[in-house]
Amino acid sequence: MKATIWHNPRCSKSRMALQTLQDRGFNVEVIEYLKHAPSRAKLAQLYADAGISPAQGLRLGGTDAKERGLLHADDDTVLDAMAADPALIERPLVETGKGVRLCRPPELIEEII
Repeated sequence: MKATIWHNPRCSKSRMALQTLQDRGFNVEVIEYLKHAPSRAKLAQLYADAGISPAQGLRLGGTDAKERGLLHADDDTVLDAMAADPALIERPLVETGKGVRLCRPPELIEEII
C-alpha cells in the first residue's frame, strides 16, 4: 500500500498521521512541503480529491492569511498564495489509493487507509 503525505516534521498532527501510516504498513512518500512545495495544479487536485475548497485547506494559525485578505478570497487567489508561500498550506495532506484527506483532526486519516 502506498501513501503520500505533505508533511511538516515540526507539526504534531503531521507526525501523528505519518506514524499512523507507518504503523499500518504503508510505503510512505514523505514530502516536506515547506522545502518542496506542491504546484498550484497539484494543490487544486488534492483539494478537489479531498472534497474541500482551497480556503478550507488554508492555514490560518501562524500565518498572515487574514492580513492578506485570504479568508474571503476566491479559490484562484488562495491557490496562487499557497503556491507562492507554502506556509499557507494546512497540514497534513495525505493521499492514498482510497482518496485524499486534510488530516485535521488526525482521525480523518482513517477514512482513506
